[in-house]
Amino acid sequence: MNRKKKIIIIGPAYPYRGGPSTFVSYLYNSLKDKFEIKIYNYKLLYPSFLFPGKTQYDESATSKFIVPNERIVNSVSPLNWIKTANKIKQEKADLVVFDWWQPFFGICHFFISLFIKKRYKERIVFITENFISHETRYIDSFLTKLGLRNANYFIALSQIVEEDLKSISADKKIYRAELPTFDLYKLPDESAINEERKNLGFKDDRILLFFGYVRKYKGLDILIKAMPSVISSNPDVKLLIVGEFYDDPSSYQNLIKELKLDNIVKVLNRFVKNEEVGLYYGMSDLVILPYRSATQSAVLNVSYSFLKPVVATKVGGLKEFVDDGETGFLVDPESVIALANGIKTFFDSKDKIDFTSNIKKRLGNNLFYKFAEIFEQIIVH
Repeated sequence: MNRKKKIIIIGPAYPYRGGPSTFVSYLYNSLKDKFEIKIYNYKLLYPSFLFPGKTQYDESATSKFIVPNERIVNSVSPLNWIKTANKIKQEKADLVVFDWWQPFFGICHFFISLFIKKRYKERIVFITENFISHETRYIDSFLTKLGLRNANYFIALSQIVEEDLKSISADKKIYRAELPTFDLYKLPDESAINEERKNLGFKDDRILLFFGYVRKYKGLDILIKAMPSVISSNPDVKLLIVGEFYDDPSSYQNLIKELKLDNIVKVLNRFVKNEEVGLYYGMSDLVILPYRSATQSAVLNVSYSFLKPVVATKVGGLKEFVDDGETGFLVDPESVIALANGIKTFFDSKDKIDFTSNIKKRLGNNLFYKFAEIFEQIIVH
């Protein structure tokens, strides 16, 4: 009987929260039947003074994303990088896969991949969720090029990342895949959704949802500024903002007051636990992604998992993953007028376009499940 090929994945997993951790968990579950998978998780992800949120850990009562992992990697300890590399070399794996999403890990990933390079010739793969972070500084470009230097292969999760990788990849092969449909979040029953609507002060209102942590590149300020125009033609529309603010929330709160939107906009400034995600998507009619920049978005994939249409800006991978006029609408970025008009267009056309069927069709073409095929090709290469 042939043994399963062994793959080491270096990336975050439970108990860490957030998109990269969830992605790695999905990746494990999609590969475990075909390969022997070991996840080298972080024992220190971000030093606490560099993390803008309240906690890096998943505080959900139950986590649907727990997968076997070893908490080994310290992102800031050179001695740990040597120890981690030695442990990887002892594994005699067929493939070593780094999950890349943030330039902060450039030095850590560079040295670990450098130390194992001789042992794993042509067997080092970097999955690139992002190329350079959304809020780019000069140092980010340097750290990205450094961190990705020892890759033999890349797997890009969007076309824009693939194009960016070509600037540094030389003749290294770039494969394409996608984020998964984050479909493990479930809708609660209708009574729970109605009860939460009541608690939030929503009656028969139609609800726009902005979901996820808040930073300038997410464009929440643009969405707030668009609301007076939206409600001028759709007075029963409300905006629900759900997510932890990594920016100072006062500027957003002041904007809401200045525009006299206190009764229109509801803000829940906190990280949402797994068991609550379906509650807020369930009560929403439309999800808004007014981003100034993006590669791809886990928020978009969660929206699709609930069969919710979106209005998103034409930036990065969003324009690749939103079928304009079918799964939602694409609008020009950083334009209050364009965003307001996109939202109005949705409400004008929601009874004419079968968004649900279109989203299901889009989900059927998701490239996430190509990972097993890609890894097999690399191993036998």
